Amino acid sequence: MLEIADRSIRAGLLTRWPLQVEVATLPAELQVFRNAFVTLYRGGTFQGCIGSMRPVAPLAQDVATHAYAAAHTDPRGSVLTETDFAALKIHVSVLSAPERIEFISEDDMVSKVRPGIDGLIAEENGRTGTLLPSVWANLRDARDFVNHVKVKAGLSEGYWSSTIRWLRYTTESFSN
Repeated sequence: MLEIADRSIRAGLLTRWPLQVEVATLPAELQVFRNAFVTLYRGGTFQGCIGSMRPVAPLAQDVATHAYAAAHTDPRGSVLTETDFAALKIHVSVLSAPERIEFISEDDMVSKVRPGIDGLIAEENGRTGTLLPSVWANLRDARDFVNHVKVKAGLSEGYWSSTIRWLRYTTESFSN
């Protein structure tokens, strides 16, 4: 996966298009429909992070598409040059299938979140936000994590409703 991400970023530098992966030639685990996020750092500085909440392509192509987008289209990053490429750190997170969290209150929901393990998805009124498990390194506790997911979904930190749909997932992570 790291090689695919690397090749897709390089293809973007040369052609302005993501790598088109010959999926049928790859191991079976890269041919299944799974979703991934690709996070990039350039010289220790955040460059971009792009992924999908639901599987839309074979894992190998999903990684190639998101690596290209994280490097070349994420507006939070700077324009990537060939010189920057050598300093790029690639992190691929492959998501498990999301599992719904059943709860009776906000405190109950927060108590069910596993710090350092869970990524969370919040869905409310057509809005969706997620944070990967790797983000735990930057946050204090489960309530802080939940509040940040709410903000990513376009909700306020203090927002609560019994109709919010919360899902959790884990990731398999790969870095260069």
